[in-house]
Amino acid sequence: MGETVEGFRGPISLSKFEGGQSNPTFRIDAASGSYVLRRKPLGPVLPSAHAVDREFRVLSAMRTAGVPVARVRALCMDESVLGSIFYVMDYVEGRVFWDPRLPTLSTEERGAIFASMNDIIAQIHSLDPDSIGLTGFGRSEDYLKRQIARWTRQFDASRTGPNPAMDRLIDWLPAHVPPEHPARVVHGDYRLDNVLIHPTEPRIVAVLDWELSTIGNPIADFAYHMLSWRFAPELFRGMAGEDLAALGIPSERTYLDRYLGITGLKPPEDWDFYMILSMFRIASILQGIARRSADGSAADADAATVGAKAIPIAEMAWKLAEQRGG
Repeated sequence: MGETVEGFRGPISLSKFEGGQSNPTFRIDAASGSYVLRRKPLGPVLPSAHAVDREFRVLSAMRTAGVPVARVRALCMDESVLGSIFYVMDYVEGRVFWDPRLPTLSTEERGAIFASMNDIIAQIHSLDPDSIGLTGFGRSEDYLKRQIARWTRQFDASRTGPNPAMDRLIDWLPAHVPPEHPARVVHGDYRLDNVLIHPTEPRIVAVLDWELSTIGNPIADFAYHMLSWRFAPELFRGMAGEDLAALGIPSERTYLDRYLGITGLKPPEDWDFYMILSMFRIASILQGIARRSADGSAADADAATVGAKAIPIAEMAWKLAEQRGG
């Protein structure tokens, strides 16, 4: 810290943030202020996963482009320092909400937070990657096909038991790929608990967890963000079945239309495909958590419980595929 972080003064104290299943994250409190350290998990991890170096690069670009993110300070690729690569960024004061129903807030506050989330992901998807220093950050062609292939590989590498619905989706998805949308910067895991809300105001002050970001199809990224509308609260951080109007939360259609209006993107011809792909993807991610739990390298104590949800989510995706037909 003394060698790489401008203005740093010790001593320091270190504490681990609770929650999350991916890269272990710590708060550093020092005489010069507070910082956040994110590192790659210790031990073996899946290929291309936990890429904190890519996260560091995209955070730098997003801050330059005016997207609300924390200021990054230093990237350490020397694994001998902490046992894995890591980076340090400024600590941003804010609130994290895990329940998208936002039960502790007013109707007006809920509406404002969802509007802020929509505005910011639309801002991200409107950026030209080349103009903000992200040339070569990802391939621009065949994003959907590559996503199917990637999450199929991740799932196969993480298998801990049978999951027939995933096997069916692995066959179904490549046969139903719709035309691509223009390639943009995509966050990869944009959801309520990956943004920081201002301490007292209903607006986002920082977007977190950029490790899955790349160049890709913005509609696919937005559909993944909208899984909360499809998942029940007890399944996975969702709000399906709730009276959204009474809560002050927009419907799925209203939220999608707002986003399309801001970005000017063409409405998706096959929205169900994007939702099925999103469910397939999160099931694969959750299977990776289940595998890390089995291997003893998971970052969170609840990893086994969370990872087990890969099966019901895959079954939900397959049911939607069957209803869609074709």
